[in-house]
Amino acid sequence: MSFIEDMKQRAKQSIKTIVLPESEDIRILKGTEIVLNEGFAKIILLGNPEKVISLAKENGINIEGTQIINPQTSEKLDQYANTLYELRKAKGMTLEDAKKILIENSRYFATMMVKVGDADGFVSGACNPTSDTLRPALQIIKGAEGVKTVSAFFIMTLKDKEFGENGTLIFADCGMNVDPSADQLADIAVSSSKSFKELISKESIPRVAMLSYSTKGSAKSELTDKVIEATKLAKEKDPNLIVDGEMQLDAAIIPEVAKLKASGSEVAGRANILIFPNLDAGNIGYKLVQRFAHAEAYGPLCQGLAKPVNDLSRGCSAEDVAGVVAITAVQSQQI
Repeated sequence: MSFIEDMKQRAKQSIKTIVLPESEDIRILKGTEIVLNEGFAKIILLGNPEKVISLAKENGINIEGTQIINPQTSEKLDQYANTLYELRKAKGMTLEDAKKILIENSRYFATMMVKVGDADGFVSGACNPTSDTLRPALQIIKGAEGVKTVSAFFIMTLKDKEFGENGTLIFADCGMNVDPSADQLADIAVSSSKSFKELISKESIPRVAMLSYSTKGSAKSELTDKVIEATKLAKEKDPNLIVDGEMQLDAAIIPEVAKLKASGSEVAGRANILIFPNLDAGNIGYKLVQRFAHAEAYGPLCQGLAKPVNDLSRGCSAEDVAGVVAITAVQSQQI
């Protein structure tokens, strides 16, 4: 069974409600149809019901059974506006501002639905930049208890099953923290190990490689020092975490190279979680693997939020939409 099929099966065990605010995008409607046909989540679409239904019919898409909510006429609008105002008034938001942004920005409306428990999670990003999805989540839902650094990760599934966990790896941070400090990198490593357990395998051991251009002192600079410090801090934050670094990519995933560059490491040659030193490296790295290795890339997924919110690539397909809905539903089961 593929990773995403496993997610769908797990999602069926406890059906959750996921909001999709970008109902004007055909891929979202097709993704909704897939979810409904396979029955692994309930979907709420945000938009004008007449326009959404008309768009679906024009394109031969069956979304019957989906709840469609128009933020402008929703009976919950005043409740959401009052709650948003209370949450953001210290930042200068007025009640009028709160109502306006909920009417004009469907991602804020979706976030409020999740915040108050009218939905279990939301997925966006097919036709909006990542910041439009993550900003309201960070402002309103915020981090889970005890989490200092909210971060973004990709689940990469490869055709070559010798890498990672039967071809599946976590790449982080690939979507949120531009230049994380050593302490933030350590937080990202710990959060990624939890995401591995939640989504990939409860039985397998997360093995975290803290990536660099150097392996075990082969080069030295402020960049390598940061990764070395992050590795130390990650071990302090979670003494049970199997983590090692600093480490080059080939040493992290190729056993033969690991023997030469990092012999005796519990991670080298067997890493299933790759922590990149900054967003440049993370974004470039996942796209290289996605395009050159023809890997499936799910994300950026968020970790560390109090409730699940996930982003889509603007190049996503309808199948990607359905896949991220399944992942979001499984995440919401953990809360």
